[in-house]
Amino acid sequence: MNRYSSLDAMAFKGNLTLPKIPESNMALSVLGMFLGLLLEVSTHGPSSVPRSSWRHDDVDLLEFWEPDVFNYTTLLLSEERGVLYVGAREVVYELNMSNVSIKSKQLLWKVPESDVSMCILKGKSKETDCRNYIRVLQVLDEDTLYVCGTHAFQPLCDYLSLQDFCLQDRAEDGRGKCSFDPAQSFTSVMVDGELYSGTAYNFLGSEPIISRSSLSQSLLRTEYSTSWLNEPSFVFADVIREGQDSPEGDDDKIYYFFTEVSVEYEFFGKLLIPRIARVCKGDLGGQRTLQKKWTSFMKAKLVCSMPELNFVFNVVHDVFILKAPHWRDTVIYGVFTSQWGNVGLSAVCAYNMSSVHEVFSKGKYMQKVTVEQSHTKWVRFNGITPSPRPGACISSLNRRQNITSSLQLPDKTLQFVKDHPLLEDPVLPIGNGPRLVTKDVNYTQIAVQRVQALDGSIHHVIFTGTDKGLLHKSLVLEGEVHTVEEIQLLKNPEPIKTLLLSSQVARFLYAGSDSGVVQSPTAFCEKYPSCVDCVLARDPYCAWDPRSASCLNIFQHDADPRKLIQSLKGDAGICPTAAPLVVSDYQQVLVKPGASADLPCPVRSNLAQVLWKLNGRVLTEASRFLLLSENGLLIYSVTPEDTGRYECWSVEASGGQNFTRLVMGYMLRLELPESVTSVSTLRPSSTASTLPPQEGNTSNGSGLTPTQTDVSSLTTPPSNAIKPKPYIPPEVSNLPTRTETLDPSAKYIQHDNSVTLLSLFLLFFLLFLAAMAYNCYMQYLPAPCLRLRSALLGSSKKPQPEYAACEAGLMEPAQEKTDLANQNGAHPLRTLRDTGYETEPECGNGGVPSGCDDSPSKDQPFDVDCASQPIEFADADV
Repeated sequence: MNRYSSLDAMAFKGNLTLPKIPESNMALSVLGMFLGLLLEVSTHGPSSVPRSSWRHDDVDLLEFWEPDVFNYTTLLLSEERGVLYVGAREVVYELNMSNVSIKSKQLLWKVPESDVSMCILKGKSKETDCRNYIRVLQVLDEDTLYVCGTHAFQPLCDYLSLQDFCLQDRAEDGRGKCSFDPAQSFTSVMVDGELYSGTAYNFLGSEPIISRSSLSQSLLRTEYSTSWLNEPSFVFADVIREGQDSPEGDDDKIYYFFTEVSVEYEFFGKLLIPRIARVCKGDLGGQRTLQKKWTSFMKAKLVCSMPELNFVFNVVHDVFILKAPHWRDTVIYGVFTSQWGNVGLSAVCAYNMSSVHEVFSKGKYMQKVTVEQSHTKWVRFNGITPSPRPGACISSLNRRQNITSSLQLPDKTLQFVKDHPLLEDPVLPIGNGPRLVTKDVNYTQIAVQRVQALDGSIHHVIFTGTDKGLLHKSLVLEGEVHTVEEIQLLKNPEPIKTLLLSSQVARFLYAGSDSGVVQSPTAFCEKYPSCVDCVLARDPYCAWDPRSASCLNIFQHDADPRKLIQSLKGDAGICPTAAPLVVSDYQQVLVKPGASADLPCPVRSNLAQVLWKLNGRVLTEASRFLLLSENGLLIYSVTPEDTGRYECWSVEASGGQNFTRLVMGYMLRLELPESVTSVSTLRPSSTASTLPPQEGNTSNGSGLTPTQTDVSSLTTPPSNAIKPKPYIPPEVSNLPTRTETLDPSAKYIQHDNSVTLLSLFLLFFLLFLAAMAYNCYMQYLPAPCLRLRSALLGSSKKPQPEYAACEAGLMEPAQEKTDLANQNGAHPLRTLRDTGYETEPECGNGGVPSGCDDSPSKDQPFDVDCASQPIEFADADV
């Protein structure tokens, strides 16, 4: 690998040669550039938040799994028979298409002990590797399935009879048809009785091939060369019938999608590139050159990027081809991530089939050149292209030249194909960018369905599975991406490895994972209880029926479409006016003083903002209420000031408008003892004075004004009023005296802790006094404490004699010393300020004052005789 990199490798644009920079510095620079781009991407792109989120238990899902069976990842749907075939580890199931929990038939296909022993000798695990993982399930004819399995790292294929659901004992070598390793990437498609596969051809997985196998012909495969395939990871393959009604007499083509290590870009590591490759269905190989090899194999870059930020999603995980009556109207969808998987970004890109055809039929080729006798570089081929065009299928023009098959192609064309399998022109996405970008979500699978709304418009509904077992349902509306909902398909957070859609609109979707198979409806219209919810969902499957007052799936009901209400623009104003929620309909909440109250607000939309009001006043985060989430309010230690009318409002923006509606209303009252109630009845004026004053009609900002009620009736309702059924929160009704809150960390707020706090304060104060007394007694503290100590202990402890003179000298007034100095004719002395340094007499080779003794006493070696050496005042100015 060349140690220098290309700056444009991240953007797949060119081969700009950088200065010779060490590989470590280049890695850091590229990483810094990448992190900067990631910050930009996080604020750009057509990203979307799912409007609704459904947990696994919220929706009706059907599941299938059996104990000790693993890897339900090979799915085949036969809508003519009404069954779903599932290939798992050592077993094939036939399930009911309408209810996958119903198993019709099953086939066990285990590995003989001799093959298991051979697999173990090769270093593989007996429990996992040396089993038979079903990787191929393809329809051969109306009565037979072609089945292949890993078979303990010895791929084997056989024919499955659908009559008795048994193997026909016509075992075939599975090399080139099925992968050896169950963890290896693999793809296959059956076209007119011929199996097209992308897999590894050897035990080690180091020889990747794209092959075709059939009963009438020998195996046709790719050349074993890194120019053709360089460590590919196959994801999908399918046929496009381009030969139907073709004026050029063209052939049908099989397209492969995979990610491989780049050969044309210089990078400091292995740079991955998403590819699209093509072979012709009628390819027979070459006569002399490329014998039993593809003569039509060509590949090109599949670009999914944000060009305004120069950010590229360079790993393709799955592809879905949305076919149309004419192949030129076919659209290819793919899910991509970045090579650096920790960035948490996924993208969905779409490609027109006509653009793909343009690249393969008219694109420029690339060739290898040798630089400095050692380094190989890929550049554009600017020479003369041989005729017929290399990589093209046999057409009417070729037949007029007496070339009716690839066996008759000239060696010059075949040699060019062998040396130039890579096209320079990339396949660009529709709109030159992603259809959808998500943050903190890794997409693994994709399926797309074409849906016609009530207004006649056609929309592509995109279903994407994640590595956490979630399903996202999105569509593009007027350039804006709208994610309708998010469904938790799998109970445990594991990757969705297969996603399959029924061809019938609004039927079912099937997801396969390691743990089982899940069947899900394509729409959950019944989950929207009101017309506003149904319209704001902007789901093309759903519409509101005013007659039944329900949200219906328009493809599963016979209702008159002209009487249904649907707006994919999200204009909820077309809904009929619903009866407003009046104060008499508010739920009554009785709470004991000091307890807590939980007020839920079931707002299903993740795009809506929740607004709480108390007696018309908006509650903010600064209040002493704890906002549990956007859908609930928890009030700690309820007091008389907290009683009143609580309202939960939902504000959601859609179609350029804000739709505000009252979701829930509560009347919070205190549950007072009988004695207090009787007193309040006798003296209603005093009771009303303890409540918060009326604020009047307060607008909510959306033009809606909630109805005001008499605040004096919050604690004691009128005797002639109909007493509504009180709503007691579960946590209040479970305990007779005290209420347990939902948050354990907040339990201390519900109790009277004044005694405990006072005890703790006294304890810490006593400990502080004890510490002060101990340090004072040990002479660790300054002079004020020493004087206090002396006063407390008295004069029983006399000062030492050697310090008596010093203390006496210190006690002399400064004025007397000054007068004495003046009498001797000296200049007046001033008291020196404390500079923080200690001074000693200069008793050395310098000036030695009188009275200095060079031989200190043995008993007191460091003491100074203050009697013989009186203390003098130092003048700092001298």
